[in-house]
Amino acid sequence: MAKFEIGVIGLGKFGFYLAKALVGLGHNVVGLDNRPERIKRAQDVLTQAYEADATDKDALAQLGFAELNHVIISVGHSMEASILIALYLKELGAPDIWCKAISDDHEKLLLKIGVDHVIFPERFAAEQLARSLVVPGLIDYLPMGKAILLKEIVIENWEGKTLRDLDLTNQYGLQVIAIKHKGGKEYTFVPRADQKLKKGDVLAIVGKEENFEKLKP
Repeated sequence: MAKFEIGVIGLGKFGFYLAKALVGLGHNVVGLDNRPERIKRAQDVLTQAYEADATDKDALAQLGFAELNHVIISVGHSMEASILIALYLKELGAPDIWCKAISDDHEKLLLKIGVDHVIFPERFAAEQLARSLVVPGLIDYLPMGKAILLKEIVIENWEGKTLRDLDLTNQYGLQVIAIKHKGGKEYTFVPRADQKLKKGDVLAIVGKEENFEKLKP
C-alpha cells in the first residue's frame, strides 16, 4: 500500500478517530485544530498536530496543507468555517480535498467551490447499520452501482463441490473473492477453483443483491 501524507482539519470525535485510523494504516497524518485540549490528545497519536485557526489562509499555507496528498475537513457544525477552509485550500492548490457536510445545501456549496469528495459520516453509518440489520451475512454495501453487496455465505448444501463446479460467476453473476474454513479466523483470498468446500466453510461473495436470493448454499 502506498504511504500518503494526509491532513485532518478539525480533531473532534470524527476527525480524531479518522486520523488515528489513518495512522494505524501506516500513513503520515498532520492534524490541525484551534482547541488546545484536542491538540494535547492528538500529539502522541498523530505524526504532527498543530494548534491554529484553519480559517486563516496564511496558517494553512505556512503549515503546508496544500502540499499534502489528501486533506480532510471535519470542523463540526460550522458550515461557514468548512466552506472558507475548503476555498482557501483550493486557492492554495491542494490536490484532493474531502469535507464533512451537515446538510444537502452544505454539500452543494462545497461541490460548487471544487471540493473533491463530500462525506456525511452519520448518514453513512446509519445506512450501513440499517442494511446490516436486515441483510443476513452482510459485510458491506459497495458504492459500485445499485445494491452491490459483499456478503458472507455459510456452506451447507454445497459440501464436496468446488468453485468450478458451482460456476457462480456464469450462473448467477456472483464472484467469490475469499474463503474462510470452518473454525478459521482469517480469510484466504482468491481461492483456487478446484478447492473442495466443506460444511461450515464461509465464502465472501460480491454481486448484486437480487442475485444472492437465488442461492441455496
